[in-house]
Amino acid sequence: MNDVALRSSGLARLGLVDDADLDLAEAALLIAAADHPDAALDTARARLTGLVLRLQREAAWIDSVAVRARLLAELVAQDAEITGDAGDYDNPANADFLMLLDRKLGLPVTLSILYVALARRVGWAADPIGLPGHVVVRIGTEPVTQLIDPFDGGRLLGPRGLAGVLARIVGAGGVEAEHLVPLSNRATLVRLVTNQATRARRAGDVARALTLHERMTLIAPGFTALWWERARLEQLAGDNAAARASLGAMLETTRDPGVRQRVRAALNALARTG
Repeated sequence: MNDVALRSSGLARLGLVDDADLDLAEAALLIAAADHPDAALDTARARLTGLVLRLQREAAWIDSVAVRARLLAELVAQDAEITGDAGDYDNPANADFLMLLDRKLGLPVTLSILYVALARRVGWAADPIGLPGHVVVRIGTEPVTQLIDPFDGGRLLGPRGLAGVLARIVGAGGVEAEHLVPLSNRATLVRLVTNQATRARRAGDVARALTLHERMTLIAPGFTALWWERARLEQLAGDNAAARASLGAMLETTRDPGVRQRVRAALNALARTG
């Protein structure tokens, strides 16, 4: 099996792993490697290990959640100089984990994967928090937590800081509990790839958007909506047989009567068009 096939099989294996057992950084590396068949993943893994070892040395005996968060932010944003790309936000490289380690610039979700992965590897509780249009990192568990905005140089967020972030994204209003629900590991990875797929679709690159949706359905085969979008892109690409297969897979992921009716209607429409 060639290297490209090996890495594709690696993505398929991610779809079989229990969510809690997914290592975010390793999974993000495998996803990025699909676009970089010649990349030396061991070099990237060594960089991550180096950051983990430094974090362990500096924070081995610290149990304060706030201090842990500060040390993590200083390590990534100040020492490693990895932060958000505010100047070229829509650059596809910002949603590529390998490129993040090389360019030291990324999107909120890419950066959050790095922060969370490092924290978890030293044994800390850490989660990505998916805000509307933004992702931040939570260190600790309720009721003792500290939020970090990795895109903003690792800024620690108190209640007012979080409210300010939300105000910029969704307008004025209080912080609701729904804003602070952690993303699952698989949902985080899907959000990462969705950033690239959305940009490809906006640029009219159906082939690239379809490739990315194929990867997402490998990683998260139980995410019903992904199959619908994949089928839509396959139809746009003129591959009705593939679209029918994707809709069939979608039927296997849902018991929602409304969704199933919608899928059957789409299958019937495809049958009429051949």
